[in-house]
Amino acid sequence: QVQLVASGGGLVQAGGSLRLSCAASGRTYAMGWFRQAPGKEREFVGTIKWDGGSTYYADSVKGRATISRDNAKNTVYLQMNSLKPEDTADYYCAARTVEGIGWYILPKSYDSWGQGTQVTVFS
Repeated sequence: QVQLVASGGGLVQAGGSLRLSCAASGRTYAMGWFRQAPGKEREFVGTIKWDGGSTYYADSVKGRATISRDNAKNTVYLQMNSLKPEDTADYYCAARTVEGIGWYILPKSYDSWGQGTQVTVFS
């Protein structure tokens, strides 16, 4: 397992942008972003494979979200644009350290989790 520290949440007006960061204590195979709104289940946002940097996004954020990585810093970023009130949630980053097949869109696919960082979008 690796330790993950997420940051970058805050209060933002609808239509605005936000960049979340997730620093990992070591190398991972893939990183994912999830979010959880009050009273709702944890929802997949997107994922990135460390080698190659290929990404996959949930339909709800496709075109508005970009996940990138900084190899030197072992850090993954989630850039969210055109934010909507329905994007309001606690955002979590997760790491998978075991190589596998396909895209990892389920929480159980990850073996390490960071603390949540709150994003509130107001209209």
